[in-house]
Amino acid sequence: MPVLTLKAIVHRRQECIAIYFANDKALQAAIRKLPAVKWSQANTCWYVPLSEGNYEAIVQTAVNKATVDNTHLKAYLQKRKGIAATLTPSQLPSVPAKIVLPLSPAYRLCTENIQALEQLIQQLQLKAYSASTMRTYRNEFLQLLQLLQTKPVNNLTAADIKRYMVYAMEKEGISENTAHSRLNALKFYFEQVLGREKFFWDIPRPKKPQLLPKLLNEEEIRQLFNALANKKHKAMLFTVYSAGLRVSEIAALKIADIDSKRMQLFISRAKGKKDRYVNLSPVLLDILRNYFTTYKPAPVRYLFESEQTGQAYPTRTIQQIFTNAKNKAGIKKEVGIHSLRHSFATHLLDKGTDIKYIKELLGHFDIKTTERYLHVSKKQLVNIVSPFDDLWKQEAIDW
Repeated sequence: MPVLTLKAIVHRRQECIAIYFANDKALQAAIRKLPAVKWSQANTCWYVPLSEGNYEAIVQTAVNKATVDNTHLKAYLQKRKGIAATLTPSQLPSVPAKIVLPLSPAYRLCTENIQALEQLIQQLQLKAYSASTMRTYRNEFLQLLQLLQTKPVNNLTAADIKRYMVYAMEKEGISENTAHSRLNALKFYFEQVLGREKFFWDIPRPKKPQLLPKLLNEEEIRQLFNALANKKHKAMLFTVYSAGLRVSEIAALKIADIDSKRMQLFISRAKGKKDRYVNLSPVLLDILRNYFTTYKPAPVRYLFESEQTGQAYPTRTIQQIFTNAKNKAGIKKEVGIHSLRHSFATHLLDKGTDIKYIKELLGHFDIKTTERYLHVSKKQLVNIVSPFDDLWKQEAIDW
């Protein structure tokens, strides 16, 4: 029986499980079916993000096909646990449980830089930034601190930051979006924590790529929904698409947020801490009522609760539900659950809904964010005839 060796690697700044095995067509076919699995040319192996769920999926796949050797992976996790233990409560203030320190590579921070990290976190907490933003700023700031090691970050000049950003983009190969996040974190520290006004005045920002929203067409959405067998999972994705919700919003949606009299869903403290109402589809309301009466145990507080914990579904679990359904439906597009929100907005545009109303439904602060969907809507494009077609119909060209 072949051996499946699992190792921990850091690929594209993310901790991953690398999967190594001798050439075996049956085993390779099984590994390729793993959710979120990708091939790394640099490491010459298949890999998945490092998580307990992905590890269990690998072990399950290997049953009766291969022997799993997780020695290297266990050693890495033990070392990671030891590194985390070095950051004691006295060194680092308590933060929301969702925010975790990146644990690779090992920390070698001087006292001054540990204090700088503490001050950054404290200021973020005082300003009540979201957990997601706090995690991003902390992690991006740590990239610089890890590089500095014993050199105090407070001694850096604007010219030093310029050189560092060139290094990060050329040597580390960070993307334009990551560069913006890193600059935002550094700008927050030097200007909001240290009070150095206009410290970043002369530091240019890379131009972001103008990416269009990735969406599914109506036939693909039909295939996606029909690939789901679990009614709770069906109701979950139905709600995301029907109301154009973010994954964090569907996870946090409570039973009390459903107003069947006004046919509305209340979305509380969404992105930007912004409340909003969205339309409740009559069809979706009937589906949710059916879900309530047939699914046991019935939810108590959250619309979709975990049977094990009785709490809201983790966003990662909901994302995995979407990925599993996409793979089962045979959809090849590189899309995540957010594509249902993009599809909701684009399909409304296709059906003639005013973009101002779509902006309110999506909870966008700026109409320019919503206007991205104008570039992917087919409403106007279907009426445009290519000049090539006119020439062909006039028999002006040969084939």
